[in-house]
Order: sequence, then C-alpha cells, then structure tokens
Amino acid sequence: MNNAFQSTSGILINVGVTRKHIDLNHSDFIVRQPSTYLEDKRLNEYSSLEAKQCWIPQRQASETEMVNVISGIDLARLPVNEEEHKFGAWNIKFKSSHILHSKCIEAECSKDDSAKCCIFCKFNQELDLPHLPDMVFANNVLSLNYKNSGRIEFNAMDALKKVRNGKMNLKIACSQEWKEARLSTGLTEKEILPFDWTFTTDYQGTVIGDWLIEECKDEQIDYERLKQKDKILFFNELTLFEDELHDNGIAQLSVKVRVMEWGFFVLLRFFLRIDNVLIRAFDTRIYHEFDKDFIIREINAREAKICDFKDPSVSIKPQAEVVPLIPLIESKNEKMRLKPTEG
Repeated sequence: MNNAFQSTSGILINVGVTRKHIDLNHSDFIVRQPSTYLEDKRLNEYSSLEAKQCWIPQRQASETEMVNVISGIDLARLPVNEEEHKFGAWNIKFKSSHILHSKCIEAECSKDDSAKCCIFCKFNQELDLPHLPDMVFANNVLSLNYKNSGRIEFNAMDALKKVRNGKMNLKIACSQEWKEARLSTGLTEKEILPFDWTFTTDYQGTVIGDWLIEECKDEQIDYERLKQKDKILFFNELTLFEDELHDNGIAQLSVKVRVMEWGFFVLLRFFLRIDNVLIRAFDTRIYHEFDKDFIIREINAREAKICDFKDPSVSIKPQAEVVPLIPLIESKNEKMRLKPTEG
C-alpha cells in the first residue's frame, strides 16, 4: 500500500515498492530502493513484496540515494513513481503515488475549468458520491498497451464510478456510525445522501480501443502453467482505494500484475469484509500468452454471510486464504481480441 506516515523525525512514504523518508529537519530528502522478494502463494496471484524501512542519516547517503533538493515539504507534490516495460508488442506501464487529499488544496483551483481543477475536485465532480473512501490512490494506474491500438487500464476513478449511490439492503450498526461521523464534519442530513457505503464495485478494468469481447468456454486460463516456477520478468501491486468502514471491516480494490517470458497475468480484486455480517469478493483475471492473438478474461463474484462459515477465524484470515472459501455466486469467461484494422 502507498501511504505517508508522520514520525518524530520525519515522514515515511511508500511509493510503489520504494519507501521514502523525508526528514522534516532538513530541506532535502533521501531515497533508498528496498530489496524485494517474490513468495509463491496460491498460483502466485498474491506474491508478497518486502519494503524494508530505511531511515537513512544524511551523512550516509550516496549520490544514487539522493534526489532533488527541495525547500520545505509540500505533500501536494510528493513524487509519482512511474515505470514502463516493453514485452514484445506489449507495453506495461504503472504509476503510483500518495493517497488523495481529503480536501481541495490548490489556491488557484478552478472547479469550472477541468484543466485548472485539482485532482480532489475532479474526483468529486465526476463521481456522484457524497463521500469518497478513506484512502483513494488517484495516481495509481496500471495499463497494458498493445501496439498503441488497444489498452486495458486499471484506475480508481473508473472503479468508483461503478459504486451505486442508491439505497442499500444492508442496514447494520456501522452504517449509522458512518452517518454520524459524516455529520461531525459539518455535513447536514440533507447533504448525506444514501449510497453504497461499502464502496462495492464490479469494475473489470477500463477497455480502450476496438475490442471484440465474447463469452468463451473452449479457452480457459491455464492455471497449471501459472503454477510452474517460471522466471518472473516483472511484478507490481497497486492499491486503488481502501476504506475501513469506520472500523467495522474493510473495503479494498487492488490490482497485481506479473509477466513471464511467455505471457502475463493480472488479478484485479475488490474485497469486502463487514465484521460479523458478510464477506464479498469480485475478481477479474486477465491472462495472455504472447504467441496467441487473444486474451482470456475471467470474472468471478463471491459472497457469503459470516455466520455461514464453519471456521470463525475467517474474519481475520488474509484475503488470499479467505476468498477461495467464499461460495461462487456468478462466473463468466470471456475472450478478448482486437478487431483487425482495415487496410
């Protein structure tokens, strides 16, 4: 997760797999790239990355560890980590940075001019929601580009556009607590509209270009091939948004990608746990072998009440262990292929 934490000596910032410490007592800040490792877990879908905490005294910093000197700390302009990798006809690009601010921070922000509008105001203008998740990673984007003719992208804005803003069937204690928390910020009853406070989204990624998408049964994701200990050329994980439901659970959307010599695999997962009530998951898997002219997209929806589980520890187990235990309520398998260009 990308985050910024205040400490007595400075600010510790996670940006992608890089953790940055900003010393508030000095005008410059120092960056060290942490070591990483990949640990095989459940088809390698949820590999783990270790980001070691690096508190680097200024006198120990080498030239490669130093970044641009800045005067003062402006959290509005924290760095954006950006990488792009080419694998045959595919360019895989990701961006990651800090969480979205909780209010407009631009003195010259123009809400009527999108070109001069800050990112916080853009989210509030484009999303018909009375409240955003606690943590929105507005700059976190993963994109898969094929020869500049088609793209599959994963971003927080498009995911949150699929959150319902109508009334919900779930009427439990934490919904009232959430409402009271919003009132404490100065919002009136009239301004607090009914909406899906769990931020449930069945977002499957943003498809850009002239794609032919059809349901398919004869082609499936080759999970046996994914189990093999193939060399991983590239791996990354991004959180798009997260909310703790006023300490009554968690709602999180994240995306992971890994690239092997023969293809790539993407897992987009929305995970929801409402304490003592239910667990829900929406998974979208993207699978492609470089020697084929199509992509397999598998979409699974799972949901169950907590009381239906025989194991009471299901509420505290990691997502990767819990999701396979949730009953499957809907599944779809699709083949995606770019339409041939004329001429």
